[in-house]
Amino acid sequence: MKILVVGSGGREHALCWAIAKSDQCEQLFCAPGNAGIRDVAECVAIKAEDVEGIVQFSMDQSIDLVVIGPEAPLVLGLADKLDAVGIKSFGPSAAAAELEGSKGFMKDILAKYEIPTAEYQRFTDVEAARAYVKEKGAPIVVKTDGLAAGKGVTVAQSLEEALKAVDDAMVGGTFGDAGAEVVIEECMVGEELSFFAICDGMTARAFGSAQDHKAVFDGDKGPNTGGMGAYSPAPVCTPEIEAQIMETIITPLMIGMANEGKPYKGVLFAGLMITVQGPKVIEFNVRFGDPECQVLMMRLGNDILALLDASASGALDQARPAWKDETALTVVMAADGYPGAYEKNTVIRNLDAAQADEAVTIFHAGTALGENGDLLATGGRVLNVTARADSVTDAQAKAYEAVNKVNWPHGYFRTDIGWRAVGREKAEN
Repeated sequence: MKILVVGSGGREHALCWAIAKSDQCEQLFCAPGNAGIRDVAECVAIKAEDVEGIVQFSMDQSIDLVVIGPEAPLVLGLADKLDAVGIKSFGPSAAAAELEGSKGFMKDILAKYEIPTAEYQRFTDVEAARAYVKEKGAPIVVKTDGLAAGKGVTVAQSLEEALKAVDDAMVGGTFGDAGAEVVIEECMVGEELSFFAICDGMTARAFGSAQDHKAVFDGDKGPNTGGMGAYSPAPVCTPEIEAQIMETIITPLMIGMANEGKPYKGVLFAGLMITVQGPKVIEFNVRFGDPECQVLMMRLGNDILALLDASASGALDQARPAWKDETALTVVMAADGYPGAYEKNTVIRNLDAAQADEAVTIFHAGTALGENGDLLATGGRVLNVTARADSVTDAQAKAYEAVNKVNWPHGYFRTDIGWRAVGREKAEN
């Protein structure tokens, strides 16, 4: 098969790395890719949001399967456009991608099909939104309706913080058009879980669990980021919890979306809160998480390409994932200043030595090659230093040993990725 992966981040590097190992993979392209992806795929200079350019390239190269990494091209209808010219793709239609493209749409679907989630209201009027916040009090959650690159959510601990979040989105225009409507919902209490299911419109298969670390600083302090590290599997996702998630959330959603005429294909990423009443939906994403994808790909024990193709072909009833009996943990190395302003094109060295251990892989998230061959940091989140081991404690130690070998004075990282699970392991021992 000839494969095109769309995107340029750590998620796409992990997907390319896994797909390249498949016996079915004859040729692998990535658009636009990054410096690390060049090691496993041929990078082509087409932006992920250039829907027409990607469709044309796929036709010209007789691509068999397009794997769409980020949410933006999905919301723009890339899967639909590929389908129209007879090219298979992994990812939902634009109509189904509204599960991530509009938080209001997502919450309305949950309410209609009685899928557990937080109580909520939608607002396009700023005064009505402010009044609702004052009525409900804090803590309370304010979300932009549209896509905001993972940054449009405020878990407000005070009334002042909640009102500021409303004003920033609806008056200040901090998130552009994405903040013209907001969803305000109750603040759920429990442990967060990233849960994945791979879907073909009819069948859904559980596809692993992970825990992300969104806050920028140790101890889950500071502003939210796109994710500073993750590990998989998540201990909170017991077999009983997984069965409950599939029964009360994933299966009803698949039925509901089919009923709405928007059958769901691709990967469904459910951000969940495990409450005393059971799992409840925080949000859905319509693509693999980043950095959760990196740890899932490190743990996957069978051919990812066969699974992606089964999803795209409506044949998941004949395929299911298999997992290595190991934990994977990834530490994000970010540019100093992220998630605020940061310097670009700083030089990174010593990656080969850092990933000399066969159980360590460094996925590139925001890198490019300089004219003289130097590896340059071009994004906010730059590297995902990922390790496999028999326990979270050992995977954490292996990952940080590798992190400390990377020579990048302009980078920083959290030092406590996996702290909850490590604490659990210590308590059990």
